[in-house]
Amino acid sequence: MSSSIQKPPKSLLRRVGRAIADYSMVREGDRILLGVSGGKDSLSLLQILAHLRTYAPVKFDLGIVTVDPEVDGFDPSSLKRYYSNLGIPYHYQQQPIMEQAKEHMDGDSFCAYCARMKRGIMYSTCRKHGYNVLALAQHLDDLAESLLMSMFHGGQLRTMKAHYVNDDGDIRIIRPLVYCRETQTGSFAQEAGLPIIPDSCPVCFDMPTQRQHMKELLHREEQENHHLYANLLHAMRPLMDETPPASATRRKSQND
Repeated sequence: MSSSIQKPPKSLLRRVGRAIADYSMVREGDRILLGVSGGKDSLSLLQILAHLRTYAPVKFDLGIVTVDPEVDGFDPSSLKRYYSNLGIPYHYQQQPIMEQAKEHMDGDSFCAYCARMKRGIMYSTCRKHGYNVLALAQHLDDLAESLLMSMFHGGQLRTMKAHYVNDDGDIRIIRPLVYCRETQTGSFAQEAGLPIIPDSCPVCFDMPTQRQHMKELLHREEQENHHLYANLLHAMRPLMDETPPASATRRKSQND
């Protein structure tokens, strides 16, 4: 396991750099909190942002947050030393989300409930420690799956935004991997020896989900159409763009 900042492959850096530029994701003086589950995508994005920070024309701070939903099989404790060796501040939050879901979940999937709860915890961590940007590690495959789920099950043309402001207007959310494929983050994580926590959400892995069905459908289609994801990205661009103005969510001090 390497505990140093790894240089990502040029293909990943180009795609992340282009997404950051296209959607004005990173701005001078930003304090970015990255949600890291311990999976290949979030650990890859951690390495990419840490590397970009060494030479990017804009200066930004970087921190890490892990939300532990207290489900059996998820143990991120092995990563604490790894983050410390990288020299990046680490925030660890625990909440019994699975137990809470049994009492409060109403007409929602566990995955959706858990994601919503985790997001609220990450927002609170941003506010407590003075971060104005929350970075998430969803990639192009995730956006494509979300599009199909929205169309098939919700009758709407929707997918994840590349960059937007939360409802309270105080935190910007960015997804720097929106142009990247899951195969790219997987290859990089393996080659760099990143300390991946397998099955970082055991509940979701135990239950077939709509998302997994869409993933398999897209995989089959891509075997026949090698331009599938390029075409989907082109179609989704109007749905992804909600770039906030430069004046949005000005950085606040911890004492505000």
